[in-house]
Amino acid sequence: MPTQTALWLPKEFGQYELATRDIGKPGPDEVLVKLMATAVNPLDWKIQEIGYFMIKDYPAVLGFEGAGIVEDVGENVIEHVKGDEVFFSGFMTNRHSTFQQYVIVLAVHAAKAYQAASIPVGLATAVDALYSPKPHGFAFTPPWEEGGRGKYKDRSIVVLGGASAVGQFGKLSNELAPSFFIQVARLSGFSPIITTASLHNTTLLTSLGATHVVDRHLPLSSLAQEVAKVTSTPTNLVFDAVATSETQQAGYDLLVSGGQIAVALPPTIQTKLEDDKQVLKMWGSFYPPEKREFGTRMYSQLTRMFAEAELVPLPVEVLPDGLNGIVAGLERLKNNLISGKKLIAHPWDTA
Repeated sequence: MPTQTALWLPKEFGQYELATRDIGKPGPDEVLVKLMATAVNPLDWKIQEIGYFMIKDYPAVLGFEGAGIVEDVGENVIEHVKGDEVFFSGFMTNRHSTFQQYVIVLAVHAAKAYQAASIPVGLATAVDALYSPKPHGFAFTPPWEEGGRGKYKDRSIVVLGGASAVGQFGKLSNELAPSFFIQVARLSGFSPIITTASLHNTTLLTSLGATHVVDRHLPLSSLAQEVAKVTSTPTNLVFDAVATSETQQAGYDLLVSGGQIAVALPPTIQTKLEDDKQVLKMWGSFYPPEKREFGTRMYSQLTRMFAEAELVPLPVEVLPDGLNGIVAGLERLKNNLISGKKLIAHPWDTA
């Protein structure tokens, strides 16, 4: 059987190392993708250090978003042919993870556009939280569905950690996770969109749709005061991509009764039943069977949305030496040294 180079954890809490593993064959509804780029996320170092309940088998290949070229298609696949350029979200199995040179992808969740590997996880997390049907999300009408574009005009949103990849489009937090949340919130008409971030990212975030940027270095105790300077409208929706215990509680306390908060890490919020506030843990994957139909509808729109610049990918930094460069990149993420961009690696540059 043909083989490939992969970066994996040989055991739980182990150290990343290069290895050789078989190249999988796509199932009837899957495609085999030759990975040209894989993104690096905080989840990848957190799993290494503290483990994760969904990673049960070791050695484990991680990496959860990528872009590449379709090499083979399953017998039922009509969406793609060999040679298509696609981007996609991975999943937490060795067949579907992206720290390797080939990956198996559910065909309906591979978008026909070779934008970059900086897109899928952040975008999926934002979309999942805002638009997935309950109980998986808040069930707002997506902007690509009839009546969804601009529907939520004059409804405010507060985004904690807006320069992260999830925040800018709308996995686990770093100063790059919520940019996609801001973008899809803009398409849905939410306004004002108030976000915390380092002020040097103000130009980037306002270009994506944020209306106001609050300095993330201000004490959280001043958050309500800063929001009140922008709007007198009660805060009904908070998205927390930072998701420390302190930011979660600050975001929750900001909400009025009936409000909703989505957090990127397991909730630690001290809640009271009489508060009547909803807390949602974000996942950012449409691979589970109960989410696939909604995810398929989203992915079917992405080629057009990026082509028409309704959504824009993040700035990226390419790590040197392919898969070998991922370890140093994860260390930089861990130490909060990345802001306003996404780290990616080219697996075929591995020495």
